[in-house]
Amino acid sequence: MKAQVIKQFGDPSVFSMVDIAIPELQPGHVLIKVAATSVNPVDCKIRSGAASAIAPEFPAILHGDVAGVIESVAPDVTQFVVGDQVYGCAGGVRGLGGALAEYMLADARLIAKKPRSLSMIEAAALPLVCITAWEALILKSALRHDNTVLIHGGVGGVGHVAIQLAKWSGAKVFTTILKPEDVALAKSFGADEVINAREEDPEQYVQRLTEGQGFNIVFDTVGGANLDRSFLAAMQNGTVVTTAARSTHDLTPMHNNALSLHVVYMLLPLLQNRGREQHGIILSRLADIADEGKLKPLIDPNQFTLETVSQAHALLESGKAQGKVILNFES
Repeated sequence: MKAQVIKQFGDPSVFSMVDIAIPELQPGHVLIKVAATSVNPVDCKIRSGAASAIAPEFPAILHGDVAGVIESVAPDVTQFVVGDQVYGCAGGVRGLGGALAEYMLADARLIAKKPRSLSMIEAAALPLVCITAWEALILKSALRHDNTVLIHGGVGGVGHVAIQLAKWSGAKVFTTILKPEDVALAKSFGADEVINAREEDPEQYVQRLTEGQGFNIVFDTVGGANLDRSFLAAMQNGTVVTTAARSTHDLTPMHNNALSLHVVYMLLPLLQNRGREQHGIILSRLADIADEGKLKPLIDPNQFTLETVSQAHALLESGKAQGKVILNFES
């Protein structure tokens, strides 16, 4: 099969196309004929060496997100059959081959049948960002319909699906953006109120939108100094959940309001081979929500193929992508 591999860390030009053997079927696994994959920031970090600790061995096949058709099924796998259309985030990290190939070997616990109402391209955009948002809002924060939730980065990959999931849950949803032109886009995902974080600081919008009380749940998809802003935006006994906590912070604001802090690291089951079945369960639930018309990804209009993965990585790293960057293997 054809595959894009990296033999060393580097910029987007480091990919090279090779011919390698199709992975052999293993117990508990399925072989997927890849139809599409998406580029996530972690894929770029692994490629560049910024996340070398979780990189597969060289020559490495990257990318976790996949949508495709099952080509073969191990005898001990009973929930899938040949021909099933599936999606998931199933590799591209240490110990697991990725989706930048014509075929991908996937642990059956990490995938689910794709949403019937979505294309392969749309399905490939969802797994990593949606599992992250689900873990943050539903599992970690126990989001309820009567909650107020602030989602930082509402037009980003995780943020735009988090808004949709929070609205599906019945919560009142607030989100931050950085550009005035993104207000309408954030509202199209279901945000009740959109905050320009360059024009208002947390004290101002907490006062304006919550009469100084703060939000029940604050979901930080940005990290860095934004985690400090999240502490300031949460109400007394509120919850802050973040996808980026590798930084140093003064926890005094957290202490003063008796806040709870949670971290989401959705790749952990892939890396540690513990709790993988939870991903399949989440993806099945997300497929139902998508088929109810409550969840749909934003796709960047620039589409790429297996041959043009370097350009896809370059676009995501440029900061100019407008939605998830997708590689379509069927084009």
